[in-house]
Amino acid sequence: MTEDDTSRIPHLFPFPKHAQDEIVIPNAMSEDERLWVPQAENVCFRPLCLNRSQGYRMNLLKVKKAGILSRHRHPQPVYGFVLKGRWRCLEHDWVAEEGGYVYEPPGETHTLVVPESVEEMVTYFQVNGVMCYVDPWGEVTGYEDVFTKIDLYRQHFTEVGLGEDSVEQFIR
Repeated sequence: MTEDDTSRIPHLFPFPKHAQDEIVIPNAMSEDERLWVPQAENVCFRPLCLNRSQGYRMNLLKVKKAGILSRHRHPQPVYGFVLKGRWRCLEHDWVAEEGGYVYEPPGETHTLVVPESVEEMVTYFQVNGVMCYVDPWGEVTGYEDVFTKIDLYRQHFTEVGLGEDSVEQFIR
């Protein structure tokens, strides 16, 4: 390193006083089942970031068996990246495959399906705002948002012995 080369010198000033801590999860795809929160039979989520102030959540969705997951509508955009396996939606002819990126626009309603030939599917999702579960005619049958997810994660972590405060590491 020369005297003029400052690229390897870390930032020397303090971070902003009110800046939030970063989240670093060394093994996000952990095999520890306690970290994966059941949503339905063979369906679970791993929280990564639960942003209360902006109303979004980032998580891993793991499906351990082929089948239909849910029909739902997104009033805000959703971003996904397939880490393992593949899935599709009944309403579309595309397939989201390992290494693939999916953008689900606001207003999108679809039914997520994992094909018979897939033993396990894992997708990283950023879900913004509410996700509304709907029947085939579009009538809302339920919903979830960052707050219902926080409650679900808190309850699960308590039940598996990790403690209800375990969810705090993901909340911003």
